Amino acid sequence: MIKAEIITIGDEILYGQITDTNTQWISAELDKIGIKTVRKSSVGDTEEAILTIFSEATSRADVVLVTGGLGPTKDDITKKTFCKYFGTKLAVHEQALIDLKAFFQKRGREVTGLNLGQAELPLNATYIQNKLGTAPGMWFEQNGVIYISMPGVPYEMKGLMSDAILPRLQGHFKTPTIFHQIIRTVGIGESILAEKIADWEDALPENLKLAYLPSMGSVKLRLTGFGENEEVIKAQVASEVQKLIPIIEEFVYALEDIELEVAIGRLLKEKGLTVSTAESCTGGYLAHQFTKVAGSSSYYWGSVISYDNSVKINQLGVRPETLDQFGAVSEETIIQMSENVRQKLGTDFGLATSGIAGPDGGLPDKPVGTIWIAVATKDKTYTQKLQLGGFREQNIHLTSINILNLLRKVLK
Repeated sequence: MIKAEIITIGDEILYGQITDTNTQWISAELDKIGIKTVRKSSVGDTEEAILTIFSEATSRADVVLVTGGLGPTKDDITKKTFCKYFGTKLAVHEQALIDLKAFFQKRGREVTGLNLGQAELPLNATYIQNKLGTAPGMWFEQNGVIYISMPGVPYEMKGLMSDAILPRLQGHFKTPTIFHQIIRTVGIGESILAEKIADWEDALPENLKLAYLPSMGSVKLRLTGFGENEEVIKAQVASEVQKLIPIIEEFVYALEDIELEVAIGRLLKEKGLTVSTAESCTGGYLAHQFTKVAGSSSYYWGSVISYDNSVKINQLGVRPETLDQFGAVSEETIIQMSENVRQKLGTDFGLATSGIAGPDGGLPDKPVGTIWIAVATKDKTYTQKLQLGGFREQNIHLTSINILNLLRKVLK
């Protein structure tokens, strides 16, 4: 296994002034060519911190990838620190200078003194042209470890990686084949899921590893195979997935890395069915889950956001006596909301949500997190009561996940 460490340099990352998206993208691309990321680190713009992390990374990794600190200003010290680490000095690289001048000339601009300094590279660096910017990439080799320096600007880094660095790494290392199979589940917690599949997991071949990747309301399983022959690994993984599915079939909604709303959209399209929503506590969030999927206009027709009871009565036709007797957060109300929105908008399914998202509004018999959801068809209405608790945003999100899952079960 070839091991990589990714280092981001810049005070702005540590201060939270920008979001580091580079390390996620780099590790995903390395994974595709069989290089395993074993550590990600962020350090500030100080020589001491950078030298320390370089020394530590050398003991852990076969390839060290560094982003940031290559700009023309005084606070960008990555090149100088590489010089100190390798015991060398900066000098003008002729090809880097030619490419830099061409970059500015193409844009009708003069190269300033500061920018000219970007053509200076450590003497032991192999130059990698940055076609999208002025800061070159650099490749170093010492004691069997590869060091790669790239600009921190994401689109420049991605250009360098895709065009030059990834192909060169593939040529340098004899990497194993890595194959991932994703199994997306919903409606079951991580610990219960682990108990259900414990015997299957324990019996996995040594070259197959399972990872649990939980998120709010769902758990992603990633089955990873390692080996030399890609077709053999894929066949192994497929065989194990066939054994797994019967154990957890009711919770599996996809065998690829897609969100629940995408999977449901596909089911609706396949069956030629349509859906509308009536939302109270989710306030349009459920509609957003449908409409953020491209092509959803073929199956999602619209929503009535009935946040106030007057809208429930006047627009959805919920009976006032139902609200008076049972309240907005009740099975009786949610049934009328779902059935009436289905009829008013003329869809096959009517979905409805009503609850106490919090942080205020809870009652002794209806505490914060009490939610009712419903899915109405022309023949039957399915309801479910949720007791979520937690924070407002969490309750809204989990309500949407649960009603989408209820719709999935009805569709199935």
